[in-house]
Amino acid sequence: MKKTVRDIDVSGKKVIVRCDFNVPLKDGTITDDIRITSAMPTIKYLIENDAKVILMSHLGRPEGEANMKYTLKPVADRISQLLGKEIIFASAPEVVNEEVKKAAGQLKAGEVMLLENVRFRKEETKNGVEFSKELAGLADIFVNDAFGTAHRAHSSTAGVADYLPSVSGFLIEKEVQFLGNAVENPKRPFVAIMGGAKVGDKILVIENLLKKVDTLIIGGGMAYTFFKAQGYEIGTSILDADNIELAANLLKKAEASGVKLLLPVDIKVAKEFANDSIAGYCDMNKIPVDMMGLDIGPKTQALFSEAIKDAKTVVWNGPVGVFEMPNFAEGTVAIAKAVAECNGVTVIGGGDSAAAVEQFGMADQMTHISTGGGASLEFLEGKVLPGIACLQDK
Repeated sequence: MKKTVRDIDVSGKKVIVRCDFNVPLKDGTITDDIRITSAMPTIKYLIENDAKVILMSHLGRPEGEANMKYTLKPVADRISQLLGKEIIFASAPEVVNEEVKKAAGQLKAGEVMLLENVRFRKEETKNGVEFSKELAGLADIFVNDAFGTAHRAHSSTAGVADYLPSVSGFLIEKEVQFLGNAVENPKRPFVAIMGGAKVGDKILVIENLLKKVDTLIIGGGMAYTFFKAQGYEIGTSILDADNIELAANLLKKAEASGVKLLLPVDIKVAKEFANDSIAGYCDMNKIPVDMMGLDIGPKTQALFSEAIKDAKTVVWNGPVGVFEMPNFAEGTVAIAKAVAECNGVTVIGGGDSAAAVEQFGMADQMTHISTGGGASLEFLEGKVLPGIACLQDK
């Protein structure tokens, strides 16, 4: 267990907090502020406990240059709105300079300051020692609350922890609690649902989960690589050709470890990758040579939903069809509904599956939705995340 802000005295201290404010913007306006609102419990706790709060984050990929297209000014404005008070935006393109140091030194208890985009400095992604020291020099305590970037060893996520007492915020605490318990200490039956396009992206996750789950459901584009591994015709469906043999080995591993591995039994196929394409249903072993699978069929929806129904723990990562197209979203909607109605602990592993449950209006029916796609995948693989490993143990 890692220490959190609750385990350290923050009163009167300058506390630098790494948040994940990498929000989508359109014409300078934030289109989804979930990452900002997710950081609020930690920020409010620090304010209420008289800390002097310095926030930092990246936004987009400015490639180590001060590109104002990626300024955090809109984020500063949104934080001010959410807190109901003005926060200080340190707009220095070099992130830390003499003025920023002076402003940090003059912060009063309960005041909040936001630094400019840490990726305006090329040293950030290289975990440069000097930049880590500059950030650490602004504060007395480091709090990491950016789960979405915890799998990266950058100056603002891990490097700064070399120079300050370091603890987690409430968001990272929650992520570790739900993802960690789900995988390491699950209530059973434990069902994992893996979707998405490529087997290669999720091999390590599947291998790790095969040691832990009772049932593994595989849907989405990667299912066709498993079909190919079994010798079935997959038409023009997406194929991870480099990993056919690996898929075959995973099927054998599942059988050897007594895990029930469920693949689709019927598919919705289409002539083209388009919402208005000619489409129809077929069994998985009867895919026409000139068609591609874009969703799971009704028999598969029933099969998967039945497996999910009585689960005590569900982890879902990746949609089971091309849910962005309404005509091929039915399968993912059915899975989301089954997970939402399940009485067990339900954890959505970030990325597209999180976007899907948000889109379908079912987010509030899930126990936990991870804020980090890549980070949650690496966590499910059993990897050590640098941004969490650097924090003090309880």
